[in-house]
Amino acid sequence: MSKTFRAIIIGATSGIGHEVALHLAQRGVILGLAGRRTERLEALQQRFGAERVHIARIDVTDSEATQALDELIGRVGAPDLLLYASGIGKQNPTLDIDIESNTVMTNSWGMVRIVDHFVNYVKQNSAYDNRHKAHIAVISSVAGTMGMGSAPAYSATKSMQSSYLTALSQYVRMESIPACFSDIRPGFVATEILNPEKRYPMLMSVDKAARCILRGLKRKRRIIIFDWRFKLLVCLWRLIPRAVWERLTIVRN
Repeated sequence: MSKTFRAIIIGATSGIGHEVALHLAQRGVILGLAGRRTERLEALQQRFGAERVHIARIDVTDSEATQALDELIGRVGAPDLLLYASGIGKQNPTLDIDIESNTVMTNSWGMVRIVDHFVNYVKQNSAYDNRHKAHIAVISSVAGTMGMGSAPAYSATKSMQSSYLTALSQYVRMESIPACFSDIRPGFVATEILNPEKRYPMLMSVDKAARCILRGLKRKRRIIIFDWRFKLLVCLWRLIPRAVWERLTIVRN
C-alpha cells in the first residue's frame, strides 16, 4: 500500500481495528480513525502525525454517525478502503437482554448505517470507477457460520453481516456502483474482549490477525478466514456432528 493510499477504520480504538490501524500507519497510509473512545486514537495521531492520522468520535448506534463520517472523509479524502471493525463481542450465557440488544444495535444496525451511507457516497463520487473501486471490508466472525452457544446474539449478528455483504455485492453490480467487498471472519483473537482467565481454542495473536487481514485485503479476497484450522472447520462443519463441534469450540475455565 502506497503513501497515497487512504483508509478509514470504524472501530479503531481497540482490538483488531486498532491493530490494523497501527500496521497501516506504519506503512505510511493516510488514515481516518473513528470510535467512541478517542484516547488511543489520539496516541496514534501523536505518534504518526496529524497530517497522516485523522481521528473522529463516532458512535455507530447514533443517527448522527453518518454526518461525522462525512466530516472525517472530508479531511482524509476519498478513501480506498473502509473497514468496519466496530462491534460488541461479549459472551452472554445468561441471555441478558441489554447485552443482546446492544450487540444487535452495534454489530448489525451500526454496520448497515455506516456501510449503506458509504456505498451511496461512492455512487455519487467521481473518484471511483471500474478501475478504482472502493473496497469495503467488515470484520464478522466464523461464529456467524457455525454459531457459538455462549453468545447467541453475537453469532446471529455475524451471520447477518456476512449475508448483508453478499446481498450488497449483488446490489452494487446491479446499480453499477464501483465497489468491492471483503467479509473478514476471524476465529478467537487475543483482544480485550476475551476473558484472560479462560482458555480459547485455536487462539491467534492480534498482531498475526492484523497481518493476515491486510494480506487478504491486498489480494481483494471476498472472504478472509486466516487460520487453516478454521478454514477446514468452515468447509466441514455441516458434516460435523453437533456434539463434536461444541467440544471443538468450547471456551474453558
